[in-house]
Amino acid sequence: MVTAVTEGIHVNVEVTYQAEFSSPHQHHYVFTYKVTIQNKSPYTVQLLRRKWEIYDAAETLKIVEGDGVVGQQPILETGESHSYVSGCNLKSGLGKMKGIYFMEKLFDGKSIEVEVPEFQMIANIFQN
Repeated sequence: MVTAVTEGIHVNVEVTYQAEFSSPHQHHYVFTYKVTIQNKSPYTVQLLRRKWEIYDAAETLKIVEGDGVVGQQPILETGESHSYVSGCNLKSGLGKMKGIYFMEKLFDGKSIEVEVPEFQMIANIFQN
């Protein structure tokens, strides 16, 4: 698990290689990642948008942007957390991702760019 903290917002990521859904001989590798966002700041925040940088050893950099996460724009009060699971397909079994969550402090409308820590995606076939 990797963690990043921005202004009291903690983002943890855990990655799992999904061998049963992957086809290495067809250059198709599936990974899931669980993200947990914890609001340890003194203010209520809402996650509005996200931006991902996806690096695949077999391709060029991909940028993915959109509203919310898995169709949600969660509001987190102080002490609350939100978890979700998403996935990424790679053409190689080696890659990494990192990103930014664009959040808003609800009491004053101020924007915050919350770091999503870089995490590695390594297929089990490459691990000893």
